[in-house]
This record gives sequence, structure tokens and C-alpha cells, in this order.
Amino acid sequence: MADSVSLAQLRGRIMALEGGVGQSSAGRISLGLDAIDAALPGGGAALAGLHEIQAMDGGTETALGFAALWLGRLADHLGKPVLWLAAEEPYGPGLFALGLAPQRLLMVRARRPAQLLWALETALHCSDLAGVLVEMHGLELVAARRLQLAARAGGVTALLVNDGQPANNALSRWRVGPAPAALDGNWRWRLQLCRCRGQGIGEDGLVAEWLVEWNNATHRLGLVAPAGHRSALPERHRRRG
Repeated sequence: MADSVSLAQLRGRIMALEGGVGQSSAGRISLGLDAIDAALPGGGAALAGLHEIQAMDGGTETALGFAALWLGRLADHLGKPVLWLAAEEPYGPGLFALGLAPQRLLMVRARRPAQLLWALETALHCSDLAGVLVEMHGLELVAARRLQLAARAGGVTALLVNDGQPANNALSRWRVGPAPAALDGNWRWRLQLCRCRGQGIGEDGLVAEWLVEWNNATHRLGLVAPAGHRSALPERHRRRG
């Protein structure tokens, strides 16, 4: 018994150093689609932590669109403003179409990576914000750990749109790519959940994948194809993420 307690304490200390504890108490947020929420521990995306979004097939705008949708849901759920950090200003009408209200959006433009990191870490300590989105090329492990700790301390969710090497300690990692639009013009995305703390990974290296559609009229996300959620696979066919 003593050995198992010591091991549990050691695991807790390691998770604390990585910013991995306290997520359940921080709460969860629905991403607006039951099939996606079901693939996430606790039925939603963890608040007060670092999440990574990467583009596939050159779909940078699509990755930013998914991040903007997530940021808008954070603003609505918590009733607080959100911050967008980038070198260039995003297209305002496009953000509004994805449910991100302009009156809740703050913009900071920073062209140098050091400026972005400083602004991001500072913002994550501000509990008056619901979330922060940052566009960045890669993130070193030490910096990622600092951001995870800052997010947990401030209770602010960080969305990292990353076109560089993955951040190893993100609570979740997503890949988003474009798909042919529907006849009515609604956007469609290929969405992959590549890694999620607390979830297993399938033999293809994914937790789940979907083809989703954003309805411009209702401002809601819908499922186009059956979810590729692999939670029903026997445990012997899965490895921990």
C-alpha cells in the first residue's frame, strides 16, 4: 500500500510540474457537437489549459476558423472578452460568421516570437479573459510548460495555432483541413483529434476524426460523416496518449 501511495504522489507531482492537474476542477466547455464532446474526457474541452491546433493540407485559414469558433464559445460560455495575438489582423466579418462577436474580441499584433510569448504568458495570468488565441511557429518545451502553468493559474484557456513542431505538453492536439464546401456554401472541415490527455490513441495514431460542416445561418456545427471515434475498440488495440 505504501508503495502505491508513493507512486500516486510521484505521478501527481509530475503532472503538477507539467500543468496537468486541476483541469477537472477548472471545468469543461462543449465544442458544439455531441460527437466531438463525447470523444473528450468529461464531455468537453478542458478549460484553463493549453490546446494546440495545426493545419493539414495547407489549410491554415481552416485551422484559424476552428480556433475562432472555439474562442467564440469560450467568450459566450464565460461571459468575458477573448484575446487574439497575431502578426496580422484577422478578417473581422469571417470571425463574426463563426460566432465570435466583435465586441468581445481584443486584438494585439506582435511580429516577433518573443513578443508573442511575452504577451501570451501575461494574458494567461489575467482572469478577466475567457481565452487567448495565438498564431505561432513552434513552441519550445520550457515555454510550453510555462504557458500551461500560467493558464492554470489564471484560469484562462490558450489556443495555440501552430505551424511548427508540436507542443508536447498541450492538453489536446488537433489537425484541421479544408473539405469541399456544401452546395449551399456552408464550410466543411476535416477535423482530427490527434492527442488528448486522458484518452487512448488508435492504431492510426488518432483519438478520433470527423467531417464537419459549419451552418452559416444557424451558427452551429454539424456532422457530415459518422464520427471516427475509436472508444469502442478493445483496450488491447489501444495505447495511452
